[in-house]
Amino acid sequence: MTQINGSSFALDVQDVQVAGDRWATADTGGSSSPLVLLHGGGQTRHSWDHSAADLAAGGHEVYTLDARGHGDSAWAPDGNYEIDAFAADLLGAIDALDLTEPVLIGASLGGITSLCVVGENPGVASALVLVDVVVDVEPKGIDRIKKFMSDHVGGFESLDDVADAIAVYNPERKRTRNLDGLRKNVRQRDDGRWYWHWDPAFIASGEEARRHTDPERLGAAARKVTVPTLIVRGGKSDVVSDAGIESMLKLVPHAEVADVSAAGHMVAGDDNQVFADAIKEFLTRNKL
Repeated sequence: MTQINGSSFALDVQDVQVAGDRWATADTGGSSSPLVLLHGGGQTRHSWDHSAADLAAGGHEVYTLDARGHGDSAWAPDGNYEIDAFAADLLGAIDALDLTEPVLIGASLGGITSLCVVGENPGVASALVLVDVVVDVEPKGIDRIKKFMSDHVGGFESLDDVADAIAVYNPERKRTRNLDGLRKNVRQRDDGRWYWHWDPAFIASGEEARRHTDPERLGAAARKVTVPTLIVRGGKSDVVSDAGIESMLKLVPHAEVADVSAAGHMVAGDDNQVFADAIKEFLTRNKL
C-alpha cells in the first residue's frame, strides 16, 4: 500500500518500505518529465535537498528516494544489498508512484542502479543522468569510500566528531558549522553515540565494491541505453578518470559529458549550483 502525505511518503516495495520526498511547484503543469533522484551508498535522500528544490522550481515534479538500508527506508530483513535488490526497489517505486518514463538521476550507487534499470528495462525512463558514474571506475577511489564507511561503523561520540570525519574525507569542502544539519545523516542511539543512517550490513561484505560495480553487468546495460544520457563528472573525483569517461563513451556513444571542475565524487554537494545548471540545460536541450 502506498501512502503519500504532503512532501514525504512511504512505499511498500518487495520486502522493504522505501521512504521518499516529493518536490513540486505550482507551475509544474504536468508537461515536464518527472525526475527521480537516487543517492550514493552511505548517503540519504537529503543529499539531494538543494538540487531537488532547484529542479522543482524549474517546473519539474521531483522525487528523492532513500535506498533500502539507508535513511528512513527499512533495512533489508535478509541483509540483501545486491544490485538486483536496489534495481527492483527502483522499478517498484516507479510503478507505485505511477510515473511514466521519468528521468533517472543517480549518484554513485544510485547511478549504478539507474544504469542497470535503464539498460535492462527498455522504455522505463525517458533519460538518464549519471553523477560521477562510469563502468570502469578507479579502484583507489572506491577503496577510499569503503574505508571511510568501514572506519566509522562504531559510531561517533558527538556531532562535532561527525563533522570532523567528513572534513577529513572531503578536505575540499568547507567544514560544516551547522551541526544540526548532520542529524539528517546520523542517528543517536540509546548508548548516546551517533551512527550513520545506513545498515552496517551494506558494507559488511568484503566483496561490496565488486557487487556494486560489476563492470561486466554494467557494460552490458550501458550498451543497451538508447535514451538521452548525461554524465556529470566531478573534476576532482578520484573515482572517475579521463580513461573511465573515454571507455564509457564507447559504450554509450550518444552520451553527453558535463564537467563540474570544482567538485569531487559528491558532485551535487560540492558545487550544487553548477550541478543543477548542468542538469537543467540537459533537460531543456532534450525537451524533457
